[in-house]
Amino acid sequence: MRTRQLSDLPGLREEIRDIDHELLALVRKRLEVARRVADAKRDAGLPVLDPAREAAVVRYAGEFAREHGLVEEDVRTLFWALVGLTRRAELTLS
Repeated sequence: MRTRQLSDLPGLREEIRDIDHELLALVRKRLEVARRVADAKRDAGLPVLDPAREAAVVRYAGEFAREHGLVEEDVRTLFWALVGLTRRAELTLS
């Protein structure tokens, strides 16, 4: 059985790589939408950064993680990193 599991390893790694590509495509899409949000805020004369909204997004992600059996703190850490990427994208003039 152990040999079969080792023979599955390359395929499993390829599957993880494919998932990573999907995740990165979604991150890119999120940043593109964030830039459009920032443009809309600028056009409306609103502040681009919204720390309360950022915190709400991270809280929601933590709740989602808990509901789906994921480690809440780890997911919140991941989303704070996404918030940081988004901030940089929003502050970059489109």
